[in-house]
Amino acid sequence: MLPFDRLVVVEVPGQGDYETLRPDVILAFHALCLVRDDGEWFMGQLDHDGSVICWAPYGSDLAEAGL
Repeated sequence: MLPFDRLVVVEVPGQGDYETLRPDVILAFHALCLVRDDGEWFMGQLDHDGSVICWAPYGSDLAEAGL
């Protein structure tokens, strides 16, 4: 688990922009991360500055999100 004192964003499809997330869980697996925000899991990567950039939501089921 990672602390929440980092920027966590998700890419907004088709806009080339980011939306800030306020996660209550950040799980790191080397450079990959699973982030839970408002009951929804997001997959992303840990950036060199400690921030997390997520690609898309993967649903509310952790087992499904981690696949």
